[in-house]
Amino acid sequence: MPELPEVETYRRFLDDVLLQQPITAFEVKDAKVLVTDEDTLRKALVGHRITATRRLGKNCFLELDSGQVLALHFGMTGDVGAYRDEPDAPRFTRVAFHLADGLRVAFVDPRKFGRIRLVESVAAYQKAKKLGPDALDVTPEHLQAVLGTKKPMIKPLLLDQGITAGLGNWIVDEVLFQAKIHPERRAHTLSTKEFKALHEAIQLVLTTAIQHEATYRHFPASFLIHAREWDDSATPGTDAHTFCPRHPKILIEKGYVGGRATYHCPKCQPAPSQE
Repeated sequence: MPELPEVETYRRFLDDVLLQQPITAFEVKDAKVLVTDEDTLRKALVGHRITATRRLGKNCFLELDSGQVLALHFGMTGDVGAYRDEPDAPRFTRVAFHLADGLRVAFVDPRKFGRIRLVESVAAYQKAKKLGPDALDVTPEHLQAVLGTKKPMIKPLLLDQGITAGLGNWIVDEVLFQAKIHPERRAHTLSTKEFKALHEAIQLVLTTAIQHEATYRHFPASFLIHAREWDDSATPGTDAHTFCPRHPKILIEKGYVGGRATYHCPKCQPAPSQE
C-alpha cells in the first residue's frame, strides 16, 4: 500500500511533469476510480493547468488554475507514470492526463481501489475525511496533547489518521523501534521525554524513506524494516537482518497488535508492566 513516503515521491514526480502544463485531454480507461463523474472532471481539467501540488498524509492534491482541487488517493496499489505513445502506457493505467507538450501522465492502479475526485480545497477534504495534521508537521506537544491522556495502546493510536495523517503499519513499527517504545505501551504512560523521542523518530523514519524514494532495501542497516521484509540487503549473505541492529544476538519478534502484524525488539522495546 502506498504510504506517506511513496505518495510524497509521487507528488514530486507530478510536480516535475504536470506543473503549468496545459491539459489537452482527460482520458478515462476505467471509471471505477472516479468519485466525481467523468464529464465534470473533463470540464474541470481540459484547458486548465495545475498550478501546485500538495500532500496530506497519504493523499495527493493537484491545485488547478480555476481554484478547484483534484484529490488523488492511491488505495492499495496506486502509482503514477508518464509516457508519450499509447503502446508505452503503463499496465493498469486507469486514467491519463494528456499534456500540451505531448506527455501523458498515468494514474495506475491494478486493484482499482484508488480514487480521483474534485474537492473544494485541501482543508475541506481534511475536514470531511476527519484527518489530523500531516505526520511531517506534527510537534511533540501535539502528540502529547492528543495522546497523553489516552489509555489504548500506542500503536493503534498512531495508526489513527484522525490523530496524525500518514503513518502506516510498517512506519509505526519503525518509529516505535527507533524511539525504543513497545507497541503495546498505553499512551498515557509515555513521558514527555518519550513523546519527544517519538516525534524525533517520526521525522527520522519519514525523511529517510522520502530521501530513498521509498526504496526500502536502500534504508540504513539500523532500520527494523529489513527484518520485516526478511531480505538481506542490509547484511548481504547473512541472516543478521533478522536480529536487532543494536543487539546482534537478539531476534526481532513478530506478533499482532490491534490485528496488525507487528515487529519489535524485545530488548530495545521492553514489554509494559501489567496495569
